[in-house]
Amino acid sequence: MKRFRTCVIGVGFIGAAHIEALRRLGNVDVVAVADVPNAAAKAEAHCVPRGYDDYREMIDTEKPDVVHICTPNASHYEMAMYAMERGIAVVCEKPLTKTLEEARALAAYAKEHNIITGVNFNCRWYPQVMQAKAMVDSGEVGDIYTVHGGYLQDWLYYDTDYSWRLEPEVSGDSRAFADIGSHWIDMVESVTGLRAVEVLADFETFHKTRKKPLKPVDTYSGMALRPEDYAEIPIHTEDYCTVLFRFDNGAHGACTISQVFAGRKNQILMDIGGSRCALHWDSEDSNELWIGRRDAFNQKAPKDPSILSGLAAASISYPGGHVEGFPDTFKQNFKAIYAAIEQGDSGKGIFANFDDGLREMVLCDAVVRSARERRWIKIDG
Repeated sequence: MKRFRTCVIGVGFIGAAHIEALRRLGNVDVVAVADVPNAAAKAEAHCVPRGYDDYREMIDTEKPDVVHICTPNASHYEMAMYAMERGIAVVCEKPLTKTLEEARALAAYAKEHNIITGVNFNCRWYPQVMQAKAMVDSGEVGDIYTVHGGYLQDWLYYDTDYSWRLEPEVSGDSRAFADIGSHWIDMVESVTGLRAVEVLADFETFHKTRKKPLKPVDTYSGMALRPEDYAEIPIHTEDYCTVLFRFDNGAHGACTISQVFAGRKNQILMDIGGSRCALHWDSEDSNELWIGRRDAFNQKAPKDPSILSGLAAASISYPGGHVEGFPDTFKQNFKAIYAAIEQGDSGKGIFANFDDGLREMVLCDAVVRSARERRWIKIDG
């Protein structure tokens, strides 16, 4: 088994999750991180040998096998291209880029130069999501009539909640759909094998302005914001959206995406209505898959590799009765990506690559245009 040297750019919450998951693979050494400020301190905090302020210096000095990009969206393009121009495999957080044009350029370069890439659409890798995919693939679900669900969070519930994701110049024209709605539709298209061909979207921004802290957020621990501690910032991206979908087989779909839904920290829902049975999956009960039938008892399929499909079992590391969740999806995704890198296989695998990242940017662009123009938009590509 090949031993990999890996560098990670960006050491926030997601960057730290990448580092932890990579170490669990057993054959990956995270040799350096790049971040600003305090790269050396962040490297030490995560037990990484070296920290760099400049990702270019890190890549040129360390000459890694793989680079992971866990930074704000606006920086993804230049970082991914810099690594790929040096023949380095790249794993990028979603959305792939800030703009559709950037995504097209990255996907085209990776394909032309046979570079193996990955996008961290980790929701594909929940075992019961894989089981749903296996049931669709085998014909057990039948013809798909409908798909619906959503992704609900409350981390931006108050107007005092603030993040770089609220700034279009950094994150892009969409926020809620690009950030978490992209996970939902990627999961749905991966599970069903269907492609959305038309969308109708409705956006709303409930907090027209937000209070951006003028000092580090932890400064406010235990005390109320004072007027002089923040700036009122106008908000131009959506807190909420609902999107209707038409799929290439004639199926219809709908999702509701919100980052201002109190009490839901990170809930993903997926319901698939087929001609033979229906499926329901809830990330807050992620180790069970509900199967609904008209003429027989409904069932709940637990996460147990001894009784699930081979596809689902391959994404499971522990026996039945031992819960697996969010961190494990990172591990399974990276395991598949690194296996492809070791084998030199740049063909379409079960993990998301830059082509899939481009696909989500195409969908997001259509969703944004639909919301602005208040009409159905056909998907190009």
